[in-house]
Amino acid sequence: MDNQQKYRMICTLKFGDIYGQIIIWLIVIFISLASTLALWSSTRQVYALATVAIVLVLSIPFLLFAFVTTLLNRIEFVPVEEIETSKSRNRAKFSEKKAPATS
Repeated sequence: MDNQQKYRMICTLKFGDIYGQIIIWLIVIFISLASTLALWSSTRQVYALATVAIVLVLSIPFLLFAFVTTLLNRIEFVPVEEIETSKSRNRAKFSEKKAPATS
């Protein structure tokens, strides 16, 4: 039981990963608002509000699904020894790249 492997969770999610999803959702919202304005009159106000409600109710689950799956795809579990080894390699590369001091 002493040979259990330790893991570290690393999330590599960046704003650019979800940027397209946000843009598409904003386009959907603006189209629904445009359809609301097209339906807005003294007799069709209920239909206009129902259109916005339906678009929001139907689009939010898809948006959440896209966000959650993108987030889950960006989570990595890395063994702790591998992280420490890569950090020591990065330190060695950094120390090699330093310019020699001139006096």
